[in-house]
Amino acid sequence: MKHAFVFPGQGAQFSGMGKLLYEQNDKARGYFEQANGILGFRITDIMFSGSPEELKETKVTQPAVFLHSVIAYKTLENPKPDMVAGHSLGEFSALVANGVLSFEDGLKLVSIRAQAMQKACEINPSTMAAILALPDEKVEEICKQIEQESGEVVVPANYNCPGQLVISGSLKGIDLACEALKQAGAKRALVLPVGGAFHSPLMEPAREELAAAIEATSFHRPSAPVYQNITAAAVTDPQAIKANLIAQLTGAVKWTQTIQQMVADGATNFTECGPGKVLQGLIGKISREATTDGIQ
Repeated sequence: MKHAFVFPGQGAQFSGMGKLLYEQNDKARGYFEQANGILGFRITDIMFSGSPEELKETKVTQPAVFLHSVIAYKTLENPKPDMVAGHSLGEFSALVANGVLSFEDGLKLVSIRAQAMQKACEINPSTMAAILALPDEKVEEICKQIEQESGEVVVPANYNCPGQLVISGSLKGIDLACEALKQAGAKRALVLPVGGAFHSPLMEPAREELAAAIEATSFHRPSAPVYQNITAAAVTDPQAIKANLIAQLTGAVKWTQTIQQMVADGATNFTECGPGKVLQGLIGKISREATTDGIQ
């Protein structure tokens, strides 16, 4: 019986996130104020009372979700995860939780990542779409076919749970794919309100910028294995963790495969740290045996 801690990604944010932590816990308040100093603006004001539009700004969203997740984890009394994982951005939170990154370095990298992704979105107008109730293999096959026939970028980006795969690509590529996937029997092919094609080759400009920042940052040996998005396998070597974290920006988030592997390696209980309950819902669909809970 092993206890896993998991950390959510972009999209989990909501107005009021982290407010109770700040008000009720001195240690949490210290971390939030440290974060305001590192970022150079009062992100806490936006987290606690900002509008959904303000929270959706990339320079805010990613650090906000990271801060809520990491600070919630750091206020726990003696947490001892046997393994950790994070969905996309959440991988950075997981790496702070298991001692690979310091709080300060984790936050700086997340801020750099957010701004680099924003710039990449402006260079290549692009988007993502959620495909429901179609086997992963069928989605992969149709994406590949559309790329070959049209020359447009369209790739699987987030394997969230069986029957839910998010694709990523150029505006035209996503349009063509949604049409073809609906014809192939998808229950829904829903274009998402996101700024760009995350986890696709169109994020290459951001990957280069993030890679330079990651290479210049100290990564330590983890206290527990991290199951990384790009490999869906346990990793403990700091150099491999760095390489996988860089590859994640242009590669797919294999969340379904990650949870399946963690369960196969003995995980019985998953605690989601941070805003919302998205990961608890996905884990319930991936594994019937696993139990879940959350800390906000």
